[in-house]
Amino acid sequence: MAPKYSNKLTDKRVLVIGGTSGIGFCVAEACLEFGAFVTVASSRQEKIDYTIKRLTTSYPDAQDRVSGHVLDLASSDVEAALTTVFDFATNDSTHKLDHIVSTAGDTLSVSKIADVTVAQAQQYGQVRFISMLMIAKVAPRYINLSSTSSITLTGGISSTKPPKGWSALVGWNCAKEALVRGLAVDLAPLRCNLIAPGAIDTEYIYHMAGDDAEKNKELVAFFGAKSLLGKCGSPEDTAEAYLYFMRDTFVTGQVLKTEGGYLLT
Repeated sequence: MAPKYSNKLTDKRVLVIGGTSGIGFCVAEACLEFGAFVTVASSRQEKIDYTIKRLTTSYPDAQDRVSGHVLDLASSDVEAALTTVFDFATNDSTHKLDHIVSTAGDTLSVSKIADVTVAQAQQYGQVRFISMLMIAKVAPRYINLSSTSSITLTGGISSTKPPKGWSALVGWNCAKEALVRGLAVDLAPLRCNLIAPGAIDTEYIYHMAGDDAEKNKELVAFFGAKSLLGKCGSPEDTAEAYLYFMRDTFVTGQVLKTEGGYLLT
């Protein structure tokens, strides 16, 4: 009997924005493992080069199935930047995409509501929301418009359980959840969904720890103790949520939380 489930991503074309680290890297890795053609996009060429080297070392047979391009989502002309990446990923629309995943984020410090400025609020929304909206604007020219194709964005559980002092940020995360519902309606039959991860043991936590290895261990343990499962999430496990949204062709406009039961504590 021919494979019925394990080949759903074979020969599919996947663009992973933010695919050089953390969850995005693991999504790219998993898609390659299941036989997809993968393009990773990130803000620095050296990260892209290193990621391609990592992926092709792990999957030598994927040499011709992985590529990468620089993308600055904080650009004042992010639509043009996205168009360049989409042209690259599809060879100028010769080979259209099947799935687009964005795990991209930034590491801006959070200002308390009493201190936030209009400029800061707008900056918080540039990568988190505005660039995602532009992805949805540009994508239909470069993706197969079918229920077998998808756009998957990334938010966070702060939209459901905001930490104290995060008002300036959580509004954008909530807006992104509303965005995928709107996009699911506007772009149908193309499917649009969002993953809302909890604390995941990635480079982001390391950055929060000030790039200090010992402090990083403490933060991972701290976040892990707050979940029902007693651990931080792993990006390899979280990547499974993105695979689900790509492979279930009957789900759209949904938010999937992967947070170890933190919301129940």
